Amino acid sequence: MDILTERLRLTPLTLSYLDSACAYALNPENTQMMVFLPNRDKAETEAFIRRAEAEWSKERPEFLEFAVLRGGEHIGGVTLYFEGDFSRGELGWIIRLDCQGKGYAAEAAQGLMDYFHRHWGLNRFIAHCDSENIASRRVMEKLGMRRLEVHGGRYNRLSDEERLEYLYEINL
Repeated sequence: MDILTERLRLTPLTLSYLDSACAYALNPENTQMMVFLPNRDKAETEAFIRRAEAEWSKERPEFLEFAVLRGGEHIGGVTLYFEGDFSRGELGWIIRLDCQGKGYAAEAAQGLMDYFHRHWGLNRFIAHCDSENIASRRVMEKLGMRRLEVHGGRYNRLSDEERLEYLYEINL
């Protein structure tokens, strides 16, 4: 399954993208406000990609992980996590540092929402971010999402400090 947007191709993340995924997944600066990243090493990135590959073969996957390609270059990832009854999807994204600020995260996330709304009937999408992650907040707002909640209890992987988290949602 490939999803094409104006500038990007979203394609299933496979081990062929291991080295390029490490460029963002192992980078502390790229992942400082994320709960599950940075990965500790290449082996942890490989284990995640193997799990993502396995999800693609399931009739009802827990999540689908896409490589974000600009031209033929792997510049990031975008994920859709499914709730148990497939009534709502949670979006996540990461774009390599040198490619940020160009609208790629919003374009990739919009491509996922459009595709899964049209082909799977998904109407509700959510996304979370650290309250200080201005770039992710802007992506969510660009997608037309509205903030529903602010709550504590967020712990980013690089810090033991409890953080605030924003929850955004859109109903199509």
